[in-house]
Amino acid sequence: MRQTLETARLILGGYSESDTADLVSLIGAREVAATTLRIPHPYREEHAREFLSGARENEHGFAIRLRANGRLIGGIALSPDLNRRRAELGYWIGVPFWGNGYATEAAREVVRYGFEHIQLNRIFASHFEGNEASRRVLEKIGMRHEGRVREAAFRWGRFFDLERYAILRDEFHRG
Repeated sequence: MRQTLETARLILGGYSESDTADLVSLIGAREVAATTLRIPHPYREEHAREFLSGARENEHGFAIRLRANGRLIGGIALSPDLNRRRAELGYWIGVPFWGNGYATEAAREVVRYGFEHIQLNRIFASHFEGNEASRRVLEKIGMRHEGRVREAAFRWGRFFDLERYAILRDEFHRG
């Protein structure tokens, strides 16, 4: 069962069918799709319905909403490998909400949740080369750069290097 997580400005919880239009407009921005591997562009209503169907089954995936008004602004998830006690962190924020620290705030809370509630030992994330905003988010939440995976992603007709970051449970609790 999915928990609801709260931060000073955000509520991280489940998605609902009423999020369809917001998903299309927020994820549908080319700027958002350009920073992710799995978000298609153009993003249509059928993509949002497919996403919502899968999101209900992922207890470690969260809609990011503003605490002040409940508005959907993004999404964040852990994809755990429980046998290895590790998970990959992924997130997106709608363009109108970029630059406000929401990704950092949500990521910090989801990493805490991963270590304290799922009992993970390692959480990792990657970003496309040149995505300085994601680099800053990962560094602010205490992740360390572990290296570059050359030409690991193919998107829109070209290969991209992925920058890999991770944090261990002990580092998080010391930090």
